[in-house]
Amino acid sequence: MAAIPESELIINENGTIYHLNLLPEHISDTIITVGDPDRVAKVSRHFDNIEVEIAKREFVTHTGYYKGKRLTVISTGMGTDNIDILMNELDALVNIDFVSREPNEEKIKLKIVRVGTSGSLQEDVPLGSHLASRSAVGLDTLMEFYPLEQNEEEQSIGSALQKELGISFRPYCVSASEELFQKIAFDMLPGNTLTCPGFYAPQGRVLRAGLKNKQLLDKYNTFRHNEFLLTNFEMETAGYYSMGRLLGHEVLSLNAIVANRITQKFADNAEEVIDNLIIKVLDRI
Repeated sequence: MAAIPESELIINENGTIYHLNLLPEHISDTIITVGDPDRVAKVSRHFDNIEVEIAKREFVTHTGYYKGKRLTVISTGMGTDNIDILMNELDALVNIDFVSREPNEEKIKLKIVRVGTSGSLQEDVPLGSHLASRSAVGLDTLMEFYPLEQNEEEQSIGSALQKELGISFRPYCVSASEELFQKIAFDMLPGNTLTCPGFYAPQGRVLRAGLKNKQLLDKYNTFRHNEFLLTNFEMETAGYYSMGRLLGHEVLSLNAIVANRITQKFADNAEEVIDNLIIKVLDRI
């Protein structure tokens, strides 16, 4: 394969990858991701020791050891546009030779676990629960630009949701890593996560800008396709799962349910719910 041009694989003067500002040796092959940069330290404070602390833009990275296992925790900011950057650059760090600019013959498969917050779309998904995304449906258009392969059922779910919402493109549907699901999420509430391209109108919130589809939240809540329903929504999971499939990495998204949009309640112990999920992941990953 020809060398990847400088304009496509951008390497900083210090040899690090463009946005993440990392060298290959800065990361483990087992990675915990969080949205909020401040949450990185809430994970790494449990490490036995920290050997790497690097920050650039919204991407804050700590690498160290937890009970003898080398782990990396990195923040992503919000949205699948950031996940596009994160996943491509993490993959480049382990699967592209920065000197020759050619992909390595032997590929490394990363294990990536997202620990995030989410709002429930069903009344029976309780506040304070830990939900594992068995699959994710993307309402963003990131996969309009990638050759994502989907099976017949995934395409059918996307087509049904497109028709229900009356939007101009077909949402994409991708499943989690079964390996990571069984290892980490075996006793968590399984769900199907809707990934939205925004926090306000795309999630049915109305402040001053208004809402084009005033029944949007109800449509999310009542959507059914065979046995498939949407349990919760956030802003990143579908991006993780699709990029994981494209690049060959194992990815799992875990959600601390801190809001129920149907009952209009917000957890009064949200930080405790998140911290408990962090500990659970650290012990199982």
